[in-house]
Amino acid sequence: MIAYFILVHRFPEQFKRMFRAIYVPGNQYLIHIDRTSGPEIQADITAFLKPYQGTAILEPRPMLWGGYSLVDAELRGMAMLLKMSKSWTHYINLSGQDFPLKSQEYIRGFLRLNRGKQYIRAVNQHLVRPDTVNRISHYFIEALGRIFRTGVKRRPMAHVTPFIGTQWKVVTRAFCEFACTDARVKPFRTFYRRSLIADEGFFQTLIMNSGKHGEVINDDLRTIDWIPDGDIKLRPRTFVKADAMRLSLSPDFFARKFDADEDSEILTLLEAHLLTPAASQYRPIANSSPLTPKPALAA
Repeated sequence: MIAYFILVHRFPEQFKRMFRAIYVPGNQYLIHIDRTSGPEIQADITAFLKPYQGTAILEPRPMLWGGYSLVDAELRGMAMLLKMSKSWTHYINLSGQDFPLKSQEYIRGFLRLNRGKQYIRAVNQHLVRPDTVNRISHYFIEALGRIFRTGVKRRPMAHVTPFIGTQWKVVTRAFCEFACTDARVKPFRTFYRRSLIADEGFFQTLIMNSGKHGEVINDDLRTIDWIPDGDIKLRPRTFVKADAMRLSLSPDFFARKFDADEDSEILTLLEAHLLTPAASQYRPIANSSPLTPKPALAA
């Protein structure tokens, strides 16, 4: 079984469409609705989820892109999902603008044959993305709804190599339990609380520097087209119906992002794709990797 943590801040009808595409009884689904979304969206989604078993809404707290509050929300989400059920084996985080490329049967089959593996983009930050080291080399403060750059240098964590990736992941229940309860995690929380864009570094650095967590695969199992967005980040390009063939051939579990107001037909095409054998039944090929090569990092 799988535990899903889904971040939603707009497009409730699109979220419902995605949720229906990933829902199966037995899985657990925890939804975080951004507090800035307003009471109407909160009430709408709450009412929508009532008929579905294994669903809950995480108490919203203020979240800010680039802030540690995103890491805090995910840790709270992991902790609540651990309490909701003892049966799930893997954790997957999503946004409300993602959409599946594979069925739940396919994903479960894949994970059964890859037990103990962690799927998370994680590369050495100094070696692969030195341009992002400023995110952790100076103090940043999240307060009053914004991120403050202090310009004050800080010491790195002792005997820790920083890693970086994306915020998306497919990890085991054991890693979630470790991240939520183990005392060794506290120094990582303390350090990344004063960093920039912590959600792209905290879990990567933790999993690569805190003991044995099984084989870590440098892949988040997402199809994403990253394009420049300002000086410090990239953003995912919105997929449209012209991308349907590429997405239907992708080995990844999910793609992001989508905007039904811009192009809803791509979602209709993917809903039909999920019913095909290629998307609904996992059939591993001997002596071959199920994953396609990806860039060293698209953070």
